[in-house]
Amino acid sequence: MNNKEIKINKNNYKKKTLEKLKGELTPIEYAVTMESATERPYSGKYLNSFEEGIYVDITTGEPLFSSKDKFESHCGWPSFSKPIEKEVTSYYKDNSHLMERIEVRSRVGDAHLGHVFNDGPQEFGGLRYCINSAALKFIKKADMEKEGYGYLLSIFNNKK
Repeated sequence: MNNKEIKINKNNYKKKTLEKLKGELTPIEYAVTMESATERPYSGKYLNSFEEGIYVDITTGEPLFSSKDKFESHCGWPSFSKPIEKEVTSYYKDNSHLMERIEVRSRVGDAHLGHVFNDGPQEFGGLRYCINSAALKFIKKADMEKEGYGYLLSIFNNKK
C-alpha cells in the first residue's frame, strides 16, 4: 500500500480548547502550534531522528508524516517529501517576515506545523515540508499498534 491509498478518518481526532492545550503543551509547543511561532533552527528534537515510525499532530494525535518520507535537507528543521495523506494538511499563503511562503497547518487541530517549499528531492516529488519538531509527536513503528496506529503499519511494507 502506498501513501495514496491510506485514508485517515478525521473524526477519530478532536480539536482541543486553547485552555486545555496551554495546560498540556510546553511553552514552545504552544507558541509554534497556536501562535505560528518557529523553533530555532537546529534545535528541534526530531531534526536528526530517522527511526522508523510516524509523526502525529501534537495537539490532536492525527497522523501527519512518516519516517519513510523524511530526509536530510540541511535546513535546520525536520523535512518530509509529503504527508501520509494529502488531506491531513491545509495550506495558506504566508507573507510574514518579508517572504512569500506556503504555511502548512494540520487538518483537525488547525495547528501551525511549518512551511512547504518546491526545493525538495525531485525523485520524491520535489517538495520539502519544513516542519517544526515542536508541532509533532513521534510514534515508533514498534509502538504504533498499541498506540492505535496499527492501521498505518502498511506504510513500512514497501520502498520509498
